[in-house]
Amino acid sequence: MRSVFMVHCSHSVRYDLPVIDTHAHLTFPEYAGKLDETLANARDAGVMGVITIACTTQDSHDQLRLAQEHEHVWCTAGVHPLYSDKTPHDWASIREIAKHPKCVAWGELGLDNKHEHPPRSIQDPVLAEELAFIESCKADGIDLPIVIHCREAFDDLLPILRQTTLDRSRFVFHCFTGNPDDARKVLDFGAMISFTGVVTYKNAKDVAEAAKIVPSDRILIETDAPFLSPDPKRGTWPCVPAYARYTAEFVAKIRGESFPDFHEQLDTNTESFFGIKVPKADPEIIARACTC
Repeated sequence: MRSVFMVHCSHSVRYDLPVIDTHAHLTFPEYAGKLDETLANARDAGVMGVITIACTTQDSHDQLRLAQEHEHVWCTAGVHPLYSDKTPHDWASIREIAKHPKCVAWGELGLDNKHEHPPRSIQDPVLAEELAFIESCKADGIDLPIVIHCREAFDDLLPILRQTTLDRSRFVFHCFTGNPDDARKVLDFGAMISFTGVVTYKNAKDVAEAAKIVPSDRILIETDAPFLSPDPKRGTWPCVPAYARYTAEFVAKIRGESFPDFHEQLDTNTESFFGIKVPKADPEIIARACTC
């Protein structure tokens, strides 16, 4: 088991080895002009890396630029269902972004039945086009995992994904907000499941129950920042990557697992799914934490 850092001052501060926020939107305007501060605060909280997620073609370019500028930031490329009306979708350009080593996944992509706009009549053909595009890229040797957005659409989306030739174990259903039955459908399909701060909410007991049944090698943690700040930061805007630790510790507790063990499994899952190396904790962070 990996060690746990401990700082002894007038009070003790525990610094476990770092977690990664596997899903945030760092190009959103909430972080404009303060991204360095946001990432520094994350490191101080033991969240040493972030995967920043694309929503459109232009956003895919912006995400890659940001990832290139920061050592422990990675990105995705793709078209979000709620941005499926933001045309044109330049698949050739997205293909080039996906070739970069800092681009570690497709997405996010999927279906959203919670919001009325854009309607499914726009979402559906874009999803079909995007999945066919990803299949063509795999044939060309570009083989990335896929980040799925699924809001109240499990019964619509899973049959569509089953019709593809894509490896089911290479999907992650991010920001899971379903119940245990929905989780079982996703697990039976073969995908990973990722939880945000929603799992910590007192009015989201079904999500917490779902988090308890996910196998240890199929679970991830994220923020979906700037959205969904977890308890005890619920209501804080914007959510920031540093808050990933609250969610990770909460999920470990409800699963009856020690945080060091759960954390180590999260590292393993993150590394194997996204193909990245979890950064080591900076000893200087621990030194700065000691103010005695």
